[in-house]
Amino acid sequence: MLFVAGLAGLAGPSGAVGGAAQAADSTPPPPPPPSVAARGRLWVRPVLSLALPGAGQLAAHQDRAAVYLAAELYTLARVLQLNHEGNTAGDRFRDLAFDVARRAFTTARRDTVFEYYETMERFTESGEFDRDPEPALAPETDPTTFNGSVWLLARRTFWADPNAPPDPSSPAYAAALQFYQQHAVGPAFRWSWRNAAAQQQVFRETIGKSDHAFRSAQSHLGVLLANHVVSAVDALISSRLSALAGRHATLHTVIGPTTVLGLSLAF
Repeated sequence: MLFVAGLAGLAGPSGAVGGAAQAADSTPPPPPPPSVAARGRLWVRPVLSLALPGAGQLAAHQDRAAVYLAAELYTLARVLQLNHEGNTAGDRFRDLAFDVARRAFTTARRDTVFEYYETMERFTESGEFDRDPEPALAPETDPTTFNGSVWLLARRTFWADPNAPPDPSSPAYAAALQFYQQHAVGPAFRWSWRNAAAQQQVFRETIGKSDHAFRSAQSHLGVLLANHVVSAVDALISSRLSALAGRHATLHTVIGPTTVLGLSLAF
């Protein structure tokens, strides 16, 4: 009796352990980590979308690929159009500057930096560079001209009294003269809008159009870059969600009348 009871007592715990072992064996094992090839495939669609917005969505047969592609084509077309408008307006204001304001002083057409044309907006005349035919440089003194304003600024900067010139051999006079030579407009780029106020106004408006077109083109380039990044992030999220879920997953963006932006995930 005792021997049988002992066996029964031993059988009870071992049976329980066996049942627990069987229950543990019935638990499905954790999924194996993704292979290197599988991890590499996760980046295929994001890279495609980064190169061409909508390409990763197109590879996953997602309808919103058309949205990214349409945004890319429209923005790229606007950039090209705005650059064309800026260049056309730029050619026009350069033609006006030479034909109206510069032709009386030079027959050789030479282009220069954009700041020069901006200065032509503000001043009717450039003024003379050297008012004295003698070897010594005599700067323009009329402050209403551009060169005259440069010489006035040089005197105010380097002289104790801008209306009382120091000795021409003094360092203060030499410094003011050097400043004038570096910033004043030379004879080859002298201009005058005198008796041509209407043409100068058209010149100002044309410069404004050219500058506005180029600035708008830069803004659209930012939109173009953002479209690439958003499409790539969208493709990356969809790829990773699909891999985690073990089935096809899509990420939808919904813009409604009451919410600015809604996101929904579908398996």
